[in-house]
Amino acid sequence: MAAMQAPPPDPAATASVGTATGAGSGRPADGPVREASLWSDAWRQLRRNPLFLGSAVLIALFTLMAIVPGLFTRADPRACDLTNSLVRPSGEHWFGFDLQGCDYYAKVVHGARVSMTIGIATVAGTALVAVVLGTLAGFYGGFIDTLIARLTDIWFALPTLLGAVVVLAVLGGKGLPQLTFVLVIFGWPTMTRLMRSAVLSVRDMEYVTAARALGAGDLRLMYRHILPNALAPVIVYGAIRVGIVIAAEATLSFLGLGLQLPAISWGLMIAGAQPRLLSAPHLLLFPGLFLSLTVLAFVLLGDALRDAFDPRLR
Repeated sequence: MAAMQAPPPDPAATASVGTATGAGSGRPADGPVREASLWSDAWRQLRRNPLFLGSAVLIALFTLMAIVPGLFTRADPRACDLTNSLVRPSGEHWFGFDLQGCDYYAKVVHGARVSMTIGIATVAGTALVAVVLGTLAGFYGGFIDTLIARLTDIWFALPTLLGAVVVLAVLGGKGLPQLTFVLVIFGWPTMTRLMRSAVLSVRDMEYVTAARALGAGDLRLMYRHILPNALAPVIVYGAIRVGIVIAAEATLSFLGLGLQLPAISWGLMIAGAQPRLLSAPHLLLFPGLFLSLTVLAFVLLGDALRDAFDPRLR
């Protein structure tokens, strides 16, 4: 009698076994498969995005310049010699000298500290206010939402430039802390509304409802389930906002409403170059170039983050 043939293997069972044992990868499965998340997917997209890599390199360079300017120049930006007044750039002094005979390259390098500090500090303070108010408004709704909405409407009606002048006059100073404070108190409404909208879109999701049914309190719901999934738009806007704040500081300093001498900032350097655009164009060129590159880097970073966090744009 002919030997009985074994039935062919079930393709579904074979695929199941292959998946469980890691077939095709040459290794057995030694643990649970890590689930994808919004943040891991975004990071995977960012690592392959040249826009993100280029902007990140520029931001890292300017941050390093702000923290450790000695890595880029040994010259003292306040050591001036009037005999070098308005000397043009050369191989020995790349950016030339300013009106007081100070090394202009050293001043541009040290000017990065003010711009980076005020940009990051202002956005951090603005984000803190916006996350708290926007989360409360979106999560609770009702009277709290109405109160915060009317408050933001009133703040939007205030003229920013005039308000900044008044607040700086009341504070009695135009230093870095005062200017940062002014930019925070006039910059939080937009980010607050953005945070509120993100919380509203997440608040009624199934996993939030399930966590509430299991007995999670309000603080746990906001901290563990809502914030991680609602922060992406705020992070995108915050990256772009850093560039906007840096440009705003330069504008205020240029108009005489921001930092004052003897502070070193790109805005003050551009303001000082205004009367000598034709006779000494390098006074405007180099701080303007560094300022533009910094703002551009943060704007490109925001665009890359937006593309990574929004699946519809992939």
